[in-house]
Order: sequence, then C-alpha cells, then structure tokens
Amino acid sequence: MMRWRITIYGRVQGVFYRKSTQQKARQLGLVGWVMNRPDGSVLAEIQGTEELLQEMVDWCWQGPPACDVIKIEKTEVPVEPSEAFEIRI
Repeated sequence: MMRWRITIYGRVQGVFYRKSTQQKARQLGLVGWVMNRPDGSVLAEIQGTEELLQEMVDWCWQGPPACDVIKIEKTEVPVEPSEAFEIRI
C-alpha cells in the first residue's frame, strides 16, 4: 500500500476534472481526495497499490475531454486511514 500526492497543471479547473478523477479512482478501488488549488492546478492524494496508482497517474494525463494537462508532479507521502475517495473544497 502506497500514497502519492499529485499536482496536475494545465487547463484542469472548470472542466469536471475533480469529478472525473473521483470516478476513475473509485473505479480502480483507490482512496484519497482531490481538490482545486488557488493557482489553477488540481491537487490529489491517491492511495492503493503501486500498479493502480500508476494507472491513475497515467489516466490523469488524459483526464476528462475538455482538459489540457501540461505537467504532473508526484511525491510519495505517508499512508493514511481512508475509506473513500472524496472531492475537497
């Protein structure tokens, strides 16, 4: 079990990026959260197996149809008790 913090840059706000991320994470059985940041990026913490985390990051490059991702930063963070994948405000 691992937990990654990922920051997604580009046109990722106002394009249903958070909701799509939540749906994909739930589909993969991941837990964590996603939120918009004031600088226009999206921040997420995702937790699961390394294979599933990488699949999620690969999906984040594509995201929903209206987005345009230009950069993703990823760091490993400590695993936390989580039961769901939520959208934070």
